[in-house]
Amino acid sequence: MPASIPVRGKDVMFYWLLKYALLGPFMHLYNRPTVEGVENIPADGPAIMAGNHLSFADWLFAPLMSPRRINYLAKAEYFNTPGIKGAFQKWFFTTTGQFPIDRTGADAAEDALNAARKLLDQGRLVGLYPEGTRSPDGRLYKGKTGLARLALETGVPVIPVAVIGTDQVSPPGPFRWRRRKVTVKFGTPIDFSRYEGMGGNRFVERAVTDEVMYELMQLGGQEYVDVYAASLKKNVPSGAPREEATRIPHTAAS
Repeated sequence: MPASIPVRGKDVMFYWLLKYALLGPFMHLYNRPTVEGVENIPADGPAIMAGNHLSFADWLFAPLMSPRRINYLAKAEYFNTPGIKGAFQKWFFTTTGQFPIDRTGADAAEDALNAARKLLDQGRLVGLYPEGTRSPDGRLYKGKTGLARLALETGVPVIPVAVIGTDQVSPPGPFRWRRRKVTVKFGTPIDFSRYEGMGGNRFVERAVTDEVMYELMQLGGQEYVDVYAASLKKNVPSGAPREEATRIPHTAAS
């Protein structure tokens, strides 16, 4: 991966064209999205945008309502599918601010963190989904600690982003786009500088992750389940005791 991640001028141009002239107006007219907390997004400089993940549509509505471009990391399959469909898919994901990550390799998690660091080093907003996958039932699931590791290593603020209603717009299964109301809430930036120098401590990383998940739970009003969503999708027992599955995430490390 290059030392920096280049952005082509024409991709930026197409991004704003999609947002304000093509796809964006349709989404505004059809779904009537509303937004809260836009003032919490810094005018410039890097930040981690940590969102809940209900639907394919999440990464479309959050950037739509943000005054700044949000860059997400997307699986590489979206960028290397052959044929005309693949070419269109690659163009669409590239121009909407996505960057390819191979999630199948042994170093997938580290590669994703490295890509996110480079984007943050360039002063960008980086969108992450701490749950790691879409919620299977609309509830909020346990966050993975890669988010905390990134926040502690870079020192950038974390902005919780709760998207509400996208699971009704584009539910799991065959692609559909329903006329349902969507709300996007940008929370107050969380500064984790109080844990400076404590990156790599798994207890601190869990506490930081839990604090972000707690803020997402409060912001979006979702029920919280303290197991990983991926374990339910794979029908693999999480191993967590019953009382742990209903634990509310802590707001800070004790």
